[in-house]
Amino acid sequence: MSTSLSAPQITARAVALLRYLGSGVVVCGIVAVFFSFAFDNPFPSVLVFSLCIGLTCQLLIDGGRRLVARMLQRRRPGDHSLQHGWPGWYWALPIILGGSWAGIQIGYPLAGWMLGMSVHSPGLDRPRAVFILMAVSVMAAVAVIFWSWSRARLAVSEAQAQAAQRAAAETQLKLLESQLEPHMLFNTLANLRVLIAIDAPRAQAMLDHLIAFLRATLDASRAGLHPLCDEFARLADYLALMAVRLGPRLDVAFDLPAELRDTPVPPLLLQPLVENSIKHGLEPKVEGGRIEVRAWREGANLLLSVRDSGVGLADRHDNGSGRFGLEQVRRRLAALYGSAASLVLSPAADGGTEARITLPCPGTQS
Repeated sequence: MSTSLSAPQITARAVALLRYLGSGVVVCGIVAVFFSFAFDNPFPSVLVFSLCIGLTCQLLIDGGRRLVARMLQRRRPGDHSLQHGWPGWYWALPIILGGSWAGIQIGYPLAGWMLGMSVHSPGLDRPRAVFILMAVSVMAAVAVIFWSWSRARLAVSEAQAQAAQRAAAETQLKLLESQLEPHMLFNTLANLRVLIAIDAPRAQAMLDHLIAFLRATLDASRAGLHPLCDEFARLADYLALMAVRLGPRLDVAFDLPAELRDTPVPPLLLQPLVENSIKHGLEPKVEGGRIEVRAWREGANLLLSVRDSGVGLADRHDNGSGRFGLEQVRRRLAALYGSAASLVLSPAADGGTEARITLPCPGTQS
């Protein structure tokens, strides 16, 4: 399995590292101010000593705790508390003490070399200096580690909350789809029942189309997303099914640009809108009419339109079945895209009704 990181992951880790080192620099600056005023030493020199000792301690302690946490995770792979490099205080305290001592021994002469001073690391012969430096280093290390640990815990909590929200949205979406598919099927079977009594050959042809439509739709309806061209193909199957019943009263037109054919969309997104146009727009009109299904892009949005030349929005007599399909589409859009998507039903410019869906194109959501 590949362990390579993507560019956003590398950037996120680099930002986290800079933020962590930045917290160490801030603490070292505070320590330098304290020592400069408390012992009346020049601030620039104290700052160099503080940075060299403090950052060395920070790197040694941070590297040590992460190394120990990784070793413990191999022994206890189910322990999620080790995932962010925290081995627990039982291991952290010795690491902090050892890292602080080593940081002093390395950072003190390093600062002297940078300042052109001949100094040696304080050893056991200077217990007061060692005690002061150790105490300050340990307190600073604990402060920085606690801050880093708190941020890691907060990030884990936020990730868990987002995962729970996504799971709830996916569950709601599956429920909506399970409600929508039988709704479409029952309406089609009701139309077929009527046609059987008045025109058996046409009913047979309609049944053949229905079987083909259900076979093609079954796999697509179980997927989270499918290409827009597949959505248009399912609509073509459904409208062929309706053409058996409506005959020349139904005229159909599709407009799908080639560059949008592979755009992923939720399955069965447009079918309820087409069904609504036929039942409440074209069927009440004696001469029937035309249904136009279009897709186009405006900026970062994908627009999908189902437009009919039926009786018009003001003259529709909706007993609730049309509202059911539209409401299910709105709820599916909300579950998938939140406020970034919408469905608007409005009168068409030259008569009839237009249902327009706006949703973000893939790769454009913030």
